[in-house]
Amino acid sequence: MTYTTLADLTDRFGENLLVQLTDRGDVATDTIDTGVIDRALADTDALIDGYVAKRYALPMAATPALIRTLAIDITIYKLHTYEPDPKIEADYKAAMKSLEAISSGSVTLPIDGVEAPGSGSSGARLTDRERPLTEQTLKGFI
Repeated sequence: MTYTTLADLTDRFGENLLVQLTDRGDVATDTIDTGVIDRALADTDALIDGYVAKRYALPMAATPALIRTLAIDITIYKLHTYEPDPKIEADYKAAMKSLEAISSGSVTLPIDGVEAPGSGSSGARLTDRERPLTEQTLKGFI
C-alpha cells in the first residue's frame, strides 16, 4: 500500500521542484521521472511499515492523515541526492521522531492495532522467603 502519491507530492512541493529532483538523465527532459518517484515512494513505505508494524496490523485499510504527512516529508527528503533545504531536513527529522513515537506507543493511530506482547498475567506477583521474627534473626536489634 502506498501511503502517498505523486499527486500529493506535486500538490505540496510543486512540479518544478520534482522535475529538479528526478530529472537525472544525461539529457534533461524537463519532466518528472516517475521511476525515481516510485522508488522513493517504495523506500518510504518500507520504512514506515518497519516502524508501524510493531503496533498495527498491516496493510492498513485506510491511510491515516498523519501517516500520509510523514510519508510526504520522508519521500521528498529521500529524493534529494545532495543536501536538502533546512526545512525539508527538519521535517524529515520530525517525521522520524514521530515514527519512533508511533512504534513505542506514545502516539496512537486511529486504526486497528496489534495486541501488545505481555507476560500472560494480569498483575504483579511477588515471591519472597518467609521471614520469621526470632531472636536469631533480630540479633543486634534486641
